[in-house]
Amino acid sequence: MARPTTDLEAGREALLDHVEALIAQRGGVSITLAELAAAANMSPANLYRFFENKEALYQAVAERWFAPKVRAMEEVLASDLPIRQKFHAFYARRLAMILADYERDPALFRSYLELGHQHMEIVRGFIDLADHFLAQLIAEAIAEGYFAGFEIDAAVSLVNLMVQTFCDPELVVLLIHSVNEQKLAIVIDTIFDGMRADRPNNVHRLREGAR
Repeated sequence: MARPTTDLEAGREALLDHVEALIAQRGGVSITLAELAAAANMSPANLYRFFENKEALYQAVAERWFAPKVRAMEEVLASDLPIRQKFHAFYARRLAMILADYERDPALFRSYLELGHQHMEIVRGFIDLADHFLAQLIAEAIAEGYFAGFEIDAAVSLVNLMVQTFCDPELVVLLIHSVNEQKLAIVIDTIFDGMRADRPNNVHRLREGAR
């Protein structure tokens, strides 16, 4: 977590610590601003200096959860790794974070997932951001001669289907004894070796899938 640079940022981080403590105590139950103010021994009026409404609070909670994953994706995209290694790192680093978060506190992890379902409109923004990064990665791969014949959007959709087990927190937890970086590497190699729209069978399947 980046060190807060202002008193306002420090105050927000302290309040988010209180939010996490409440989630740990109560599970995935939405927290009101009044409840947070009481937990922080702060007046509701003072709390509004940091979060203007409940939506702003949960946006900040989501940003804290996703920030390390977003940073990892940005670092991978900016790296000089060969494209296959970039693809692997793009998912492997997030997989390692998900596993570490779950192993640190399984109950808290599940509570955050439950809250995510309740605030899916916020979570969706981060899912879309990951797709945006993936599109950049696929564009780089296409420029190097991979995924021949595929449009970027179609490739994003297919890759998401094939790697979802390694980046969806709920699926990772459900299959925790099966998912690992070694299997991810095999999946990435299979994607690179097999995803060519100019193969006759693939052309037929793409046409059928578009109907």
